Amino acid sequence: MKKFLLALAAVAAMTGAASAADLGARPIAKAPPPIIAPSWTGFYIFGGGGGGLWNADTTTQDTATGVCILCANQRQGGSGWFGTVGAGYDWQVNPNWVFGVFGDGQFGDIRGTIQDQTPFWAGDEKLKTSWAAGVRIGYLVAPNVLSYVNGGYSGSNWSGTTLYSTFTGIPAGAHTNSFDRHGWFIGGGVENNLNIFGINSPGWFMKTEYRSAFYDRTAITELSDATGLPVGRDITFKPWTQTISTSIVYRFNWTGPVVAKY
Repeated sequence: MKKFLLALAAVAAMTGAASAADLGARPIAKAPPPIIAPSWTGFYIFGGGGGGLWNADTTTQDTATGVCILCANQRQGGSGWFGTVGAGYDWQVNPNWVFGVFGDGQFGDIRGTIQDQTPFWAGDEKLKTSWAAGVRIGYLVAPNVLSYVNGGYSGSNWSGTTLYSTFTGIPAGAHTNSFDRHGWFIGGGVENNLNIFGINSPGWFMKTEYRSAFYDRTAITELSDATGLPVGRDITFKPWTQTISTSIVYRFNWTGPVVAKY
């Protein structure tokens, strides 16, 4: 019996020694290093295009007195396409929130109709260009996806028009000049790195944005083609524009996710 117990003890000792040697030969594996999300802080540029529409409350008024004629308020409007370019700078203030400033311009042909209610004249009015300067605040729904809202100051330039009879389509012998309007805008959108589509494109992003701009009221003076003088009537015009655009964005500081070093 003693011999049997001595044999078991020897086997146990040899097994423990082998296990210890095995552990010494195979080091414990380390956990993989964490991936550090890149920062959104930095300068960016963008360009793209989209579609838009404008609506305007209009009346006809006496040029001299400013008193409305018939006083029937009408809602005129139009639609079309545009291109846009711009630039901005963002600050990532914590892991989830981004604050930025930006400026952009839009150019295109968003065309509609204005109307003088008294002799039934009408003309084609076009939003030619607009620009905006504002701020945005966004929330990172993922390290490379930003959902944001924005707002700020906006300006716009509108075309002149040749007036014509709404009954016959014949020129009425009068026209309006181009004019500028200023106001404010509010909007929002989503910006994401193109890598989410399987494209290896560090620094390249896409953003889709809705914007609504509200401009000051003006009186568009009707002028005689023969003399260049006012014909005695103005068309009041208070426009509201809505646009949806998609742009390609390039961020100069973006390098993609970084693997931390121990």
